[in-house]
Amino acid sequence: MSRIRQLDVAVSELVGDGDVVALEGFTHLIPVAAGHEIIRQGRRDLTLCRMTPDVIYDQMIGAGCARKLVFSWGGNPGVGSLHRFRDAIQHSWPVPLEIEEHSHAGMANRYTAGASGLPFAVLRGYAGTDLPEHTESIKTIECPFTGEKLAAVSAINPDVGIIHAQQADREGNVQMWGITGVQKETVLASKRSLVTVEEIVDELEPRPGSVVLPKWAVTAVAEVPGGAHPSYAQGYYERDNDYYQRWDPIGRDRERFQQWLDTEVLNVERSAR
Repeated sequence: MSRIRQLDVAVSELVGDGDVVALEGFTHLIPVAAGHEIIRQGRRDLTLCRMTPDVIYDQMIGAGCARKLVFSWGGNPGVGSLHRFRDAIQHSWPVPLEIEEHSHAGMANRYTAGASGLPFAVLRGYAGTDLPEHTESIKTIECPFTGEKLAAVSAINPDVGIIHAQQADREGNVQMWGITGVQKETVLASKRSLVTVEEIVDELEPRPGSVVLPKWAVTAVAEVPGGAHPSYAQGYYERDNDYYQRWDPIGRDRERFQQWLDTEVLNVERSAR
């Protein structure tokens, strides 16, 4: 059964050094505030998993939280590269970063396998690429029924899955709507889970196309209004496109990044979290 927690308490209880952590959100409902709290608490040696890691993972990598990144495509959407990510790969700053690269379909299938309690997933993918030669979690198998060559990808079962949603009720049931990506699968695949929400309400009102995660599937819920900014939360606020533009020159320069980190993340008052 999910517990209602303050964000800092939830991260302290659920995320430890060396954990495999997935902060999921596909352009929408990205759990940015939770990522910043992980930075503030000085977590290290994390394996970060995500489809389309963007600015929040750039920030976590630059802050020295990550040892490895498991991903499919990485960039600052609509702007360009992730320069803290590039610096870690090219110059091992602030620490060396190992990478494990997949396709979007491969990552989605890995989460689905993990959520289903299966050891791997099978898909038609990776043909014509050299990713299987460089990635231990991709294998070629033969269908026992047709003889077709297929790609198999190992399941992802994070130690901690973290997502953002619009609402939870006071019992810890969670509801989200709009573009939901693999948030549901991430929570179900993970050993522990944290959902930050825009608000806690007395009762969840049914919405067309919504996804509901029952309280027994979620470890902890934290009310964090604006917790997905600069991404958007449908029904609450729009995407802050200027933030993504402003991030590019900050991310390019180590000194400027460190100043931003000190001012915008590390020195944020506990009462404001």
